[in-house]
Amino acid sequence: MKIGRFQVMAVLQAARAYVLGMPLYLAKSWGLNRAIFYAAAKRGFKKVKYPRREIREKAELVGKPLLRKGNVQFLGDEAAFTMEVEGRLYFTIGGKPQTEEDFRRQIEARFGNIFPKVWEEAISIVKEFEPEILLSQRGFFNEVYKPLRDELARKWSEMVARGT
Repeated sequence: MKIGRFQVMAVLQAARAYVLGMPLYLAKSWGLNRAIFYAAAKRGFKKVKYPRREIREKAELVGKPLLRKGNVQFLGDEAAFTMEVEGRLYFTIGGKPQTEEDFRRQIEARFGNIFPKVWEEAISIVKEFEPEILLSQRGFFNEVYKPLRDELARKWSEMVARGT
């Protein structure tokens, strides 16, 4: 099965969130949420309400990369809406939560049995970058995702085809 930019974005964003301190289930929610967000941005949003950005100093972002205010969760300078479902917090777009089961079905399933290898590689990649880059929406997109997206899509597609 072909791995595309959507899956690459979801995995790298989830790895980013996990490395910055989100619990794994919530990091997967973040990853899928951000992949959906960027795919929608590419097509042009229609009547989408954006969370208000917090202006925080770099030192504060590094010291406290995760910040929750009401129904908005911040990861560095990037924000997404949240909701509670059965006692767990999830990220949402259009009022629909992105759960860890959604991540399994929409992302992990595309990779089959090699997902653990892909996940470890994504964690390693993200850890190579300075926290300031990971804490910046623009920095992450331009420095991590954009330069690697096509290379990873090709590499991970080949891994899926080989099953290793």
